[in-house]
Amino acid sequence: MTAKKILVIDDSPTMRSLHSYILKSGGFDVETAENGVMGIEKLYSDPAIVLCVVDINMPKMDGIQFIRTIRGEEQYRDLPVIVVTSEEEEKDRRRGLEAGANIYMVKPTQPEKLVMHVKMLLGV
Repeated sequence: MTAKKILVIDDSPTMRSLHSYILKSGGFDVETAENGVMGIEKLYSDPAIVLCVVDINMPKMDGIQFIRTIRGEEQYRDLPVIVVTSEEEEKDRRRGLEAGANIYMVKPTQPEKLVMHVKMLLGV
């Protein structure tokens, strides 16, 4: 059985590396993008991607706009999305969930929690 592919979208190279490492250690394949625009391009060009982990604050297209964009596309309406961000206020959490995120996590990332959420959303 091949590993499920996750797309990690974050403008911070450190966070992309950290989340990639965590998810690879959890048995997943990982693609990365540094903003929402690149994330959309990678998602639309790779049908193997089964879940996205996305930051909120990014240049060109932020995480909220990324989520709203994919939720507007029939084939991505149910694609699991986990927001991992430094935005911890309730209004930010509400914005993320209302945009269509399945789970909203605040940095610093707890590796076991991230992997647990991914496995739960993917049913593995």
